[in-house]
Amino acid sequence: MKKFFKVAAVLSAAAAVMTGFTGCGSTNYAKDNTTFFIGGTGPLTGENSSYGISVKQGAELAIKVINEELGGLNGIKFSFEMIDDKCTEVDAKNGFNTLYEKGMQASIGSVTSGACASFAAEAFTNNVFLLTPSASNESVITEDNAFRVCFGDDQQGVLAAETLGEKYSNIGAIYDSSDTYSSDLFKAFKKKLGEMGKTFKEQSFTSDTAKDFSTQVEALKDCDVIFLPIYYQAASLIIKTCASKGCAADIFGCDGFDGIDKMFSESDTLSNSVKYITPFDAASSDEKVAKFVEKYKKAYNALPDQFAADGYDAVMAIYEAMKAADVKDVKISAADLCGLLKEKFASGSFKYSGVTGDMTWNAGGSCNKSAQIVNFTK
Repeated sequence: MKKFFKVAAVLSAAAAVMTGFTGCGSTNYAKDNTTFFIGGTGPLTGENSSYGISVKQGAELAIKVINEELGGLNGIKFSFEMIDDKCTEVDAKNGFNTLYEKGMQASIGSVTSGACASFAAEAFTNNVFLLTPSASNESVITEDNAFRVCFGDDQQGVLAAETLGEKYSNIGAIYDSSDTYSSDLFKAFKKKLGEMGKTFKEQSFTSDTAKDFSTQVEALKDCDVIFLPIYYQAASLIIKTCASKGCAADIFGCDGFDGIDKMFSESDTLSNSVKYITPFDAASSDEKVAKFVEKYKKAYNALPDQFAADGYDAVMAIYEAMKAADVKDVKISAADLCGLLKEKFASGSFKYSGVTGDMTWNAGGSCNKSAQIVNFTK
């Protein structure tokens, strides 16, 4: 069982399908547009499907809240559809085109950075607004129509360096050199530690070798802390290897750790202190978070993770921005809506208080909000 203990940290500036919350996959919203239509893509199958499914379910729950509790926008309901992009650029591009042909008026982009960069290129060409819940690479928000809910890779890397550099003298890091998310986080971490005059030991791996981490753990066995800017699947293997190798280093991760509890059984040994950065704590006593968790558990019989919370906030933020812009025409074009939403999000004055924090955005598409560091125990 997972338990969370919140530690203060600030950062200014990672299955079931509930079809009742969305428009039918065969619906052509361009022809039958009686609802505002938000679309997106994400990995709904394959090894990264947990991220896509969580985002999808969080987004669907937001649509349900908007339609059933808030009465839509000026009496107009919303529809949502997510297409499986299998975490690939080609499928994300094709997914965008399918959604656009069906009348998509605004989007939550894609879940992962590589796929979202492809989606974002199409969105820019066609002038469609994009607010990705979880694609953290800078390449995703290079154009003026693209924004994000999650922290950027550079933001997390800097926070990790500041947190560990102030506390530890013997620091190690293991990153995935074949993954953009991991590599960019690591680069920001390395750069910040250098600016702080700190040295550290580094090890890397690739997706092809992410099965045995004995060599990396042995090389960092004497470290006081090991930074893992990676996803939870590989992180769990490294943590288990630390236990088997007698490596007592503290482990510090990033938002890609969300879901790591799924990788540990009661019989697994967890001998290291494990902490990670996240914008969302399902155990929070905050009223907004508690209500979201309750609704999510009722809908899906599961606790929401950070990706579900990001998906929820992405849809709700688009809704609130449309509300602030007083959008009333259900037939508004994607381009006209994009202009209104860009103006709101880039202004710096538009604020949204969500389940992952109080947010504002800058003209570059980055989201400013607070982070938490949580301690994981199985």
